Amino acid sequence: MEVRANTQNTATLGNSDGFTEFRFRDALIRFHALYSFEHYTRVKRWDAGYLVTDAKYSHNAGDEEEYIDLVPILKDLFIDSGAFLSPIKNVEVAHT
Repeated sequence: MEVRANTQNTATLGNSDGFTEFRFRDALIRFHALYSFEHYTRVKRWDAGYLVTDAKYSHNAGDEEEYIDLVPILKDLFIDSGAFLSPIKNVEVAHT
């Protein structure tokens, strides 16, 4: 049986049409992914806006470790990163 985290405090990381998508509650933040990016396979670590993930790219048979820092992205969007990120306790790969 799979135990899921409290969904009120869980964000998702996925992709669609060449963009990475980070979703939390009603917010969706999208940013360009690399041309060869296929999908995220797992979130290895979440640390207040900093993600360590495994991702699949078309040029490599195996997964590659990828790093995402949401703080500068949120700053560029004029979003208070502290207020936005503090309720997030867990990030999961979105299953589309």
